Amino acid sequence: MRIILGVGGGIAAYKSASLLRLFTEAGHTVMVIPTRAADEFVGRATWEALSGHKVPDGIFDEVDQVNHVRLGQEADLIVVAPATADLMARAAAGMADDLLTNTLLVAACPVFMAPAMHTEMWTNPATRDNVEKLRNRGITVMEPDSGRLTGTDSGPGRLPEPEAIHAAALRLVDAPPRPLAGKRVVITAGGTLEALDPVRFLGNRSSGKQGVSLAKAAAQAGADVHFIAARMDVPPPTGIRLTNVESALELREATLAATAAADVVIMAAAVADFRPAELAGSKIKKRDDGDDPVIKLVRNPDILAELVTQRNDGRLPRSTVIIGFAAETGDEESDVLSYARAKLEKKGCDLLVLNEVGEGMVFAQDESSVQILSRSTGDVEHATGSKDDVAAAVIARAAGELDGS
Repeated sequence: MRIILGVGGGIAAYKSASLLRLFTEAGHTVMVIPTRAADEFVGRATWEALSGHKVPDGIFDEVDQVNHVRLGQEADLIVVAPATADLMARAAAGMADDLLTNTLLVAACPVFMAPAMHTEMWTNPATRDNVEKLRNRGITVMEPDSGRLTGTDSGPGRLPEPEAIHAAALRLVDAPPRPLAGKRVVITAGGTLEALDPVRFLGNRSSGKQGVSLAKAAAQAGADVHFIAARMDVPPPTGIRLTNVESALELREATLAATAAADVVIMAAAVADFRPAELAGSKIKKRDDGDDPVIKLVRNPDILAELVTQRNDGRLPRSTVIIGFAAETGDEESDVLSYARAKLEKKGCDLLVLNEVGEGMVFAQDESSVQILSRSTGDVEHATGSKDDVAAAVIARAAGELDGS
């Protein structure tokens, strides 16, 4: 496969040397096109030694072969890493003021960008608008990692590791058909924390494992994923948009904001039904008189039901697919499936993923067994195996709901 590796002018350009080696060792033919600023960070001798190809000098290199057009026309994949704020701004504006932006402008192949910049630049509205424009044009823009940046700075904007970029970029051309290509998917995961005082909180046993698997499966299906993470025992997935929250109220605010333009919403987070009515300003102490504190609880908002209401009254697109999760136990009155059917009817979501929970079941486990209930058909689909297997089944059902199958 013929790959063009575009390198923007940032300190993270040194990682592109490792990325180049990953591509060449996999047998791909790679042409490196650095910007002028990138040449200040990594010398051309490095690119030529690792790629085995001369680095073109610019727009006027090999004019007789119309090189500035030919390179983009012949490429099977273009990867830009790092993609700086300036480079993405020029690409979003359709500029062609150097060889790399010329190549991007004529490319008919998949284009993959891995941004890297300081946090303030990444979160700046101008950059966010440019990323949105590029994604709307079909360019895949990977989410940067959070971590150490130049100097003492730390935060979102770090270039993902070469292995992650390599795998994600090749999925654009090597993967089977991607049923969620171009779709926006919001996934909530983990368990919310409801503060009692500055030290203690009410929580639950959710590890976030299933949510991480869902995010990976959605990304592999081609979706632009926004992952909203409450407390989790596992790291969030890399290379996707991430919002961290703690309480149910914070989760509600983040979810409602993220779903305004979503095609699919998957509410996999374990949201606390109740929170303390009052937050103590200091640690609650044990009293000498032996009286125990009485903690009054109030009900948290039902985020899943609110999303359905917003869709029904037009505040969300009617086509948005909404998927809920239910962790249920049976009792002497009814079984878990009956409780799940009642919840599906009450919530009004399109699909409900039922987990039967208990000691040693579901929470923090690597294996899972779920039942996926459909409101429109009444069908129940069983999915058993690893949490990745379950996630693949849920994402496949989500894609089916989108296309009506």
